[in-house]
Amino acid sequence: MKKIVIVCGLIGGLIVSVLMLISIALCYKSGNFEDGMLYGYASMLLAFSLVFVGIKNYRDKYNSGFVSFGKAFKTGLFITLIASTIYVIAWMIDYYVFMPDFADKYAAHMLEKLKADGASLAEIAKQTKTMDNFSEMYKNPLLVALFTYAEILPVGLIVTLISAFILKRKIKPAV
Repeated sequence: MKKIVIVCGLIGGLIVSVLMLISIALCYKSGNFEDGMLYGYASMLLAFSLVFVGIKNYRDKYNSGFVSFGKAFKTGLFITLIASTIYVIAWMIDYYVFMPDFADKYAAHMLEKLKADGASLAEIAKQTKTMDNFSEMYKNPLLVALFTYAEILPVGLIVTLISAFILKRKIKPAV
């Protein structure tokens, strides 16, 4: 199981990190953050397809064609944790080394969007305060790591639950 978890976790982490870095670089350069979330979550789903692959490989190649829900979930969870950790590390390096003003650019974009959409002064003031708090929190690396884990881990856990449910087999298949 270790080999499957490590290989699938590393490949999944590499996929989600590379796609995140590309989409963030494009958003950052253009100043348009609108499609970034869509691309981000699509890349997470693509990367976490390796959870399904990892559980299936474990079940079929190493466990005689059967696996309990718990063992399948545990396998998927470890793959998710490895891939998510790589994603968090990649984001933190990208953020702190290449775009330390990302939070400020993102905040400015969100406020401009509100103004363009005709938001009231009260809404703009409220959002300005929210974005100022966001920018301030993003100065703390621990909070950045926690926010980034909170972004990716739920997706991986949902994929893990679904995969474990689909791939579980309680009895050995007839030979």
